[in-house]
Amino acid sequence: MRGTDKRTTVRRRVFLRGAATGPAAVAVAAAGMTIGPEAAWATDLRSLKPATMTVLARAARDIFPHDRFPDRFYIAAVLPYDDQAAGDAALRTLLEDGAARLDAEARRRFGKDYIRLPAEEQRVAVLKAAETTPFFRKLRGDLVVSLYNQKEVWAKLGYEGSSHEHGGYLHRGFNDLDWLPEA
Repeated sequence: MRGTDKRTTVRRRVFLRGAATGPAAVAVAAAGMTIGPEAAWATDLRSLKPATMTVLARAARDIFPHDRFPDRFYIAAVLPYDDQAAGDAALRTLLEDGAARLDAEARRRFGKDYIRLPAEEQRVAVLKAAETTPFFRKLRGDLVVSLYNQKEVWAKLGYEGSSHEHGGYLHRGFNDLDWLPEA
């Protein structure tokens, strides 16, 4: 089994870059990098409504739930929709109408907008009602890539990344599966 060095190594440039951006990151986090009806991150959008983006981010968390993932990963997964919708009216309509339908279904069933439903079970029930729609299929299909293609997410899932650059798995330790029980 390949041993990995668990120590953190930091080069001077990386440290200085992090020190310069750290306060800004803390300010952004304090300003509301969470999913909620009054999310500060959703106010600086080009084409989609803030309410639509918060619904998309909450739906992303409900479709692919991971307790160890902070909201910022789900927000990063849906933010590209704003840029895409700026140049694609059909996509903008699909997302705006889809989010509005989730809200309407949530109000019909539980008397609250989707984003304000406190229980995950309630939100999942609303999503199940929409799972055959083009909106849901588009969202789920895109999230597979946009959520799980974030390198910080890879670390949380235990994926070390591509082996191609390191000679492939054959020369990198293809049998170092320390997460499987010994046979």
